[in-house]
Amino acid sequence: MGIVSPGFKGRGGAGREKLPPGQYLVTDFPVLSAGPTPRVDTGSWELRIRTETGEVHSWDWAAFRALPSEEITVDLHCVTKWSKLHTPWRGVSLDTLLAEAETSAEYALARSYGGYTTNLPLQDLLDGQAWVAYEFDGEPLESEHGGPARLLVPHLYLWKSAKWVQGIDLLDNDEPGFWESLGYHNYGDPWREQRYWGD
Repeated sequence: MGIVSPGFKGRGGAGREKLPPGQYLVTDFPVLSAGPTPRVDTGSWELRIRTETGEVHSWDWAAFRALPSEEITVDLHCVTKWSKLHTPWRGVSLDTLLAEAETSAEYALARSYGGYTTNLPLQDLLDGQAWVAYEFDGEPLESEHGGPARLLVPHLYLWKSAKWVQGIDLLDNDEPGFWESLGYHNYGDPWREQRYWGD
């Protein structure tokens, strides 16, 4: 049974077609990346979660795919102002991935193959708000969209949903990632138009 995650209907809006301020609707799936597209073979892929004490939890592709997964349908909002609605994914909840991690951390830094990073409050990865997704629309996730697996945090602007995810570090202190260090907003709520520092 699929999940339509709560909170993606638009705040105070009357229906799913309401877009965050400044956004326009697309029906295709634009590809935007900060650098070249990594080609990560599932035979060498590994996901590592490291706690603030240095404890590491890791999964190779087979172990990751053996975890319970969910079908989710969410809306996506890119900081470049496009939104794509009702997108279907399959992935593993961060609640599942973090279930065995003992942590008092308040922050997370997602790391990607290729060197990209992005920071998030840990609470934004929990309670059914975030997944490591490996299928889009019933098909394996293409490299251009972050395959074999990407972080999916749909309630924030899409740059927070790190493509080609390789690991997540749990931190006591916030550490800005790639775009955040270059002036993008530290949090990135599309409903508040938090695109850049000062928004």
